[in-house]
Amino acid sequence: MTGNDLKSFTDKNQWLLSPTARALGALIIVFAMGLIFNADGAFLKWGTHRDMLRAVSVYGILACGMTIVIITGGIDLSVGSILALSAVSFSLMAIHFAMNPILAIIICLLIGTACGCSSGLLIGKYSVQPFIATLAMMVFGRGLAKWVSGGQKISTAVQQADGTYQYVEVPKVFDFVNSKVFADNITVVTLILIVCLVISWVLLTKLRQGRYIYAIGGNEEAARLSGVPVLSSKILTYGLSGLFCGIAGICQACQELQGDPEAGVAYELSAIAMVVIGGTSLKGGRGGIWLTLIGILTIGYLEKILSINAVGEDKRLMLTGAIIIAAVLLQKTRK
Repeated sequence: MTGNDLKSFTDKNQWLLSPTARALGALIIVFAMGLIFNADGAFLKWGTHRDMLRAVSVYGILACGMTIVIITGGIDLSVGSILALSAVSFSLMAIHFAMNPILAIIICLLIGTACGCSSGLLIGKYSVQPFIATLAMMVFGRGLAKWVSGGQKISTAVQQADGTYQYVEVPKVFDFVNSKVFADNITVVTLILIVCLVISWVLLTKLRQGRYIYAIGGNEEAARLSGVPVLSSKILTYGLSGLFCGIAGICQACQELQGDPEAGVAYELSAIAMVVIGGTSLKGGRGGIWLTLIGILTIGYLEKILSINAVGEDKRLMLTGAIIIAAVLLQKTRK
């Protein structure tokens, strides 16, 4: 085969070498595993897929924000802690203070956004490395969540002035977020994930700010010299990540019917895994939200298949780690 023939063959088969094809290939392999190891037909039932989507939705919401951050060439280690802070804050306001749920949701989203914007300000204005800035926010957010909650889970058991506990009803908003719609075929939290995916897609593909995000990830200095507002773009990026953390925290609280200050531990690792397995480059400048959706489904199906086949958590974690390494190595082979 001559050099021209090789170039022609490569050009014609370029799609097969793309991140989309690789991500889809991984998803197809995992799905095929489910068809083979179907746990006596459990994988073939719609309820299994519905439950998988519900279980992976909170992680997927975090992955939406993580995708935007990674495209800029950054990383956000604080998403799990901000989720916990949002979960305990929402539970405290909605359950213990009986606050209007809409107002409680708005406040929680503002809390998450403020945490994210703080990280973005440190990174954009003061040139703090994203790893360090978000690591600091991870520790601070976790501590704040424990301080707000008094180190206890915020549940329907409300402590009275005399030290006794009185149980109150779960607010209706908790039941709504945790409910199933469309003839019990899909959960509300999955619909929330879809809305977050659409918001991320619009930002990255339809708005000027999306082009700025890709430009910063491609070459930050060149983007700055070209007139890209790097500081405001980074604050927006990390602020959106914090906003998605707030949404995920509310969903987490509604699913667990409580706010746990220990919630979200290591969730940032799952979010990063979804983004990487989807094919978004850790170097920045390349990737997309639909690639992340493929990564979400891949991780979700993998976890579900291993779960219905009674595979232990230790083996699940090892397999997930191996898949992440494989995904990164595949990125390195890309020309």
